[in-house]
Amino acid sequence: MTEVVYETRASGAWIRINRPEAMNSLSVEVLEGIIAGLEKAREDEAVRAVVLTGTGKAFCAGADLKKILSFRGAELVRGHREFLACAHKVFDAVEMFPKPVISAVNGLALAGGLELILCGDLVIASETAKLGDAHANYGLLPGGGASVRLPRTVGPTMANYLFFTGEFLPASRLVACGLVNEVVPADTLETRVAEIVEVIATKSPVGLARLKQLVRDGMAQEVPTGVRLELLTSEAHAHSEDFAEGLTAFKEGRSPVFPGR
Repeated sequence: MTEVVYETRASGAWIRINRPEAMNSLSVEVLEGIIAGLEKAREDEAVRAVVLTGTGKAFCAGADLKKILSFRGAELVRGHREFLACAHKVFDAVEMFPKPVISAVNGLALAGGLELILCGDLVIASETAKLGDAHANYGLLPGGGASVRLPRTVGPTMANYLFFTGEFLPASRLVACGLVNEVVPADTLETRVAEIVEVIATKSPVGLARLKQLVRDGMAQEVPTGVRLELLTSEAHAHSEDFAEGLTAFKEGRSPVFPGR
């Protein structure tokens, strides 16, 4: 069975973790499959957004601990380190991806699954979804960036609650703190996400890529530096064909058709 399924639907590339028997836990094969899917989506100009989701009752329950436990002695430390290096390659690829990445959270999203979500741009969750860090439940520490990305997303107080208690919170409780954008009935999750993809597809791909980079870089900058970067990027964007098309469409009273250049 293929552990990651890639398919295109209209303007979206759907990357589905397909290990329902293991709660879609992250193996090296899954991580490599996600990378391969991102590479396909990057090269396909018809793809305007990427959707990450899972098969069955889980989005992703984190690392495949059974695989890690198969190592012994020094191999355990080495295997753990090599797995985290592979995971970081994926998380960084998601975070740096030039097209919007939407997490369609169909069920449990825990530990590494939560860390994967934190690297994306939008989170649409099923009413049945629960999210949590869970590392503390087994005496583990985050290794995929949660200690940095989660506080920046939800604030340190909520992050500490998730870290210290190890609780799995309903997605509906995580809207107000900014971790989840929207919660929908389970049977409409993919339909709703597909709708958002098509809205995104009407926007300038060049503009959205630059916006993603501005938001990402701005989080690591002092406000004056970030604003200066925004001004410089806006000036560069004014030379693009998408910029010209947007203004022309406004003048002519029609919807723009962006060439993506």
